[in-house]
Amino acid sequence: MNRIFSGMRPTGKLHIGHLAGALTNWVRLQEDYDCYYGIVDWHALMSDYADTSRVRENCREVLLDWLGAGLDPEKCAIFIQSHVVEHTELALALGMITPLGWLERCPTYKEQILNLQNKDLGTYAFLGYPVLMAADILLYRSEKVPVGEDQSAHLEIAREIARRFNYFYGSTFPEPETLLTPTPKVPGIDGRKMSKSYGNSINISDDLPEIWQKMRTMMTDPARERRSDPGDPEKCPVWDIHRVFNPDEDQKSEIDRGCRTAGIGCIDCKKMLFNHVERCLMPIQERRRRYEGRPDLLQDVLRQGAEKARKVARQTMVAVKEAMGLYI
Repeated sequence: MNRIFSGMRPTGKLHIGHLAGALTNWVRLQEDYDCYYGIVDWHALMSDYADTSRVRENCREVLLDWLGAGLDPEKCAIFIQSHVVEHTELALALGMITPLGWLERCPTYKEQILNLQNKDLGTYAFLGYPVLMAADILLYRSEKVPVGEDQSAHLEIAREIARRFNYFYGSTFPEPETLLTPTPKVPGIDGRKMSKSYGNSINISDDLPEIWQKMRTMMTDPARERRSDPGDPEKCPVWDIHRVFNPDEDQKSEIDRGCRTAGIGCIDCKKMLFNHVERCLMPIQERRRRYEGRPDLLQDVLRQGAEKARKVARQTMVAVKEAMGLYI
């Protein structure tokens, strides 16, 4: 089976955008690939190093959301990045050969510096986070990495680092291939991209009354000021979520027609969307609750996943040290 690595930063509870964009795909991939899924806590510290009080709890929340969504510890390795020390060891080794210019030109680095001006990101680790990301992937000699279009630049840096290492020290790493995954547009309740930092998200673990309250107040096509005003679904964030969570094509056609003719109101449209989101989240939340009451089981999942990950990671580091001429 081809091997896959992917991870998420533990910055809080996951939302339905994560579910639609990554988690649903990860659940499918675990059936056909040898999957390693890491909660990458070192990456979280790169921007939140000044206050680490929530990192441990955030790791737990991400783990619960993953298990609720259907990741199966019997089918994939689920672990916390810092529990596998080889991640940082390989990052140091790869940092020896990574040109500074590659990191400074990384588009995401420049974007984050602009967007997170309330934080001091002028650190060695933040500049070098693509190296740690490359180490995460290459540590498992991953053949494929599931990413969306917006993340493909990160993977290209990992490929370049692997290529450079192989050039200096001989063939050690496969160059991981992009496994493009659909990245559906899931806007937040204010119409912007759904994001925890914007405070506009619908979380996987939100109780259903809270989800309805968020949806009820969600912005729609601004042209529909009154119930009798026709609207345009293409300008409505609620419609974007219908596209992701509503599988009923006939109903979506009715909603499209009803919106354009003012045949249905926005609340009617939101109620139909809520029914589909509720149907999707109920089994996920039920699984999440079963794990939530079993902290011993959560520890077992992480322990089992880290053991599986370490077995591969140690083999990789032996090969790396041999290739680099280190004494082992």
